[in-house]
Amino acid sequence: MTIAAYDTHDGLGLAGLVHSREISALELLDEAIRRTEAVDPRLNAVVVRHDDAARRQIAAGLPEGPFTGVPFLLKDLDLLAGTRTTFGASVFSNFVADHTGTLAQRFLASGVTIFGKSASPELGLMPTTESRLFGPTRNPWNPAHSSGGSSGGAAAAVAARIVPVAHASDGGGSIRIPASACGVFGLKPTRARTPTGPDRGEGWGGFACGHVVSISVRDSAAMLDAVQGPEACSPYVAPPPERPYLDETRRDPGRLRIAFTDRSPYGEPIDPEIAAAVRDVAAMLERLGHHVEERAPALPLDPAAVLATIVGTNTALSVRLAEDAFGRPMTDGDFERLTLAMAANARKASGIDYVEAQLGAFQIAHRLAEFFAGCDVFLAPTLCLPPLPIGALDTMTSDLSHISPLLRRYMPGTSMFNISGQPAMSVPLAWNAAGLPLGMMFAGRFGDEATLFRLAAQLEQERPWAQRRPPVCA
Repeated sequence: MTIAAYDTHDGLGLAGLVHSREISALELLDEAIRRTEAVDPRLNAVVVRHDDAARRQIAAGLPEGPFTGVPFLLKDLDLLAGTRTTFGASVFSNFVADHTGTLAQRFLASGVTIFGKSASPELGLMPTTESRLFGPTRNPWNPAHSSGGSSGGAAAAVAARIVPVAHASDGGGSIRIPASACGVFGLKPTRARTPTGPDRGEGWGGFACGHVVSISVRDSAAMLDAVQGPEACSPYVAPPPERPYLDETRRDPGRLRIAFTDRSPYGEPIDPEIAAAVRDVAAMLERLGHHVEERAPALPLDPAAVLATIVGTNTALSVRLAEDAFGRPMTDGDFERLTLAMAANARKASGIDYVEAQLGAFQIAHRLAEFFAGCDVFLAPTLCLPPLPIGALDTMTSDLSHISPLLRRYMPGTSMFNISGQPAMSVPLAWNAAGLPLGMMFAGRFGDEATLFRLAAQLEQERPWAQRRPPVCA
């Protein structure tokens, strides 16, 4: 196995080498382990290792799937039987899963070899990956900066070419934010496109879903083909795709109606380099033949308020379940202060408050559906500031008042599409003068990942990003 061979193939390409017997799954695993050991001390992206379990998986025989033999990382929020899963929390530092989640089962059925867990902030709550348990996950483009969150370990590992594709999840932007920060591709699917069982029917009131981050668009499409679809316990289902998503990446998107904005949803100015990048991408889209118009949705209420109630009450339940399991109150030795503060605030809310937040989510979704009646795709910056410096979001300080204003400036536009359930993707189309990636977010209509994949493939061909390598790279 040579470094060049690993680097010049995406996940589907590596699987092709395994299928043609040009290389073995074990050789690919050994190369991924070598790469982890070479660069992860500088990144802290892979926080749980189970190399021996991966070798046993190969020895037992891998399923024939689109990603057979491809090394893969599961985010440290999902369960894989017999392996350590911490949820980024000190209280669960030694927890070992006794069963495998449905999405992880489908990843395994695609043929991947799961050799470890990627870092997540505690309970996936922050758009940066800096848990007290494991410490900060650093950005491969500049280790003084955050890799984003909550799938920051996954995005850093893919950007640094440890693996070509890795599990990620998104409840308020957690696929798109780290994809933007690390210069990789990340698509959040439509609500209920991927399963959340068997332990729960939906994540964060339907806001959260799982998929991957990847270098190539086609890996994302092929993996969504492999894992999408309801399970027996699904409370609702997404509209079925017309054809495989991988096929969509080979189709011309046609002339799309694309609305765009270079401003925050709150109407505030954003980082000038990011605003300039949005306008540059809008001009490129026009050159590609699309109808481009500067226009943004006007939302009936603040998505952050809706998210705070829904996510806060879910966080409070997580803390209560931990108290039940350990038979004692949780302290800041168990969970970070931000987590405990969110839980305490949520306990003050009533069931009526929760239903009111659900009604607010519906009102936002309804307004977005009206907006998308006049366009096919909406373009906006994934983030309104460059990737944050490590330490900018401190979840263990006694004064947490800095967090909400910074989140409002940093990632004001991602959560509306979790609330509406629409698919949205971050595409690595720009870098700033300091060399940090600036992702562009494209959202589509509910159930219409197909249009996004067609557009993403066109953009990938027009402005390729796979050959751009960060300074910290395997």
